[in-house]
Amino acid sequence: MDTIRLTQLSHGGGCGCKIAPAVLADMLKSMPQMQCFPNLLVGTETADDAAVYRLNDEQALVATTDFFMPIVDDPFDFGCIAATNAISDIYAMGGKPILALAIVGMPVNTLPMEAIQKILAGGASVCASAGIPLAGGHSIDAPEPIYGLVALGLVHPDRVKRNSSARAGDVLILGKPLGIGVLGTAMKKGVLDADGYRQLIDTTTQLNTIGAELAAMDDVHALTDVTGFGLLGHLLELCRGADLGALVEANKLPLLAAAIGFAQQGIGPGAIARNLDSFGADVAFADDVPDWQRRLMADAQTSGGLLAAVAPEKADEVLALFHAQGFASAAVIGRMQPGEPVISVAQ
Repeated sequence: MDTIRLTQLSHGGGCGCKIAPAVLADMLKSMPQMQCFPNLLVGTETADDAAVYRLNDEQALVATTDFFMPIVDDPFDFGCIAATNAISDIYAMGGKPILALAIVGMPVNTLPMEAIQKILAGGASVCASAGIPLAGGHSIDAPEPIYGLVALGLVHPDRVKRNSSARAGDVLILGKPLGIGVLGTAMKKGVLDADGYRQLIDTTTQLNTIGAELAAMDDVHALTDVTGFGLLGHLLELCRGADLGALVEANKLPLLAAAIGFAQQGIGPGAIARNLDSFGADVAFADDVPDWQRRLMADAQTSGGLLAAVAPEKADEVLALFHAQGFASAAVIGRMQPGEPVISVAQ
């Protein structure tokens, strides 16, 4: 097993495997709207993180699925990252996870059984940390390794945190540092040292449990998690859902220290270019924002941080809660503002 690198068995890795935003939008444009289901509180309309279905006056079911190919070579770490990433969508809606099912596609004639077992064990360990059972799933023989979860959770119908309900003047808080895709690419190239790898694992395996606490705060107006479309892609979804603009201050962004040098060298996943192409005229960079910062803002994050739009008078309280819950890098990165649904990036 020591001679097999998981990342060499797949053409992409982590949330960098996601279809580019513009291509996905074109694929989905003919999808029918679910207006005939009044209990469907959140569907596909605003590209939110999970579906939400009202069960009764006190409970709504949050349902999501997420899976991808390896972003790291260690099988156990891959399983942990994939499971953490999938469960994050429940927290991003303000929910608490209750159950998970595994999605497994493995090249069974190529990958040793021990490696497959470790991937499954990694996923199971994260479910245990989240306090939920991994209660089953489905598996296929696939040409590339694929792992992820179906995750289910519960939230009060009045506490659902959508990505479309930000308000003008809201402060934007990002819970985790950027640079995950850059570090994953550096690892695949064999240039990531042990400290950089530890930064990658520590970030991608940190559960966004704070989302369930943010659900109880009325002044947290909108919430999403930052994954394959990068910070700018997911912030654009907030802007379009609320019909507002946003300002991002590049010098305030939390960044993984090990990713900065690699980003300055141009190292990163192909998803960066695909994301930047998809943004088009909807993102305007100031002239003094260098290319490497632009790339980090478009970097495909795997199991990235929550992005919250918060009433300005409560921003300090929410930021303190992030820090108290172990999100030491959480920072205010900008604000929502009136105008067209575009993002302005200043230094």
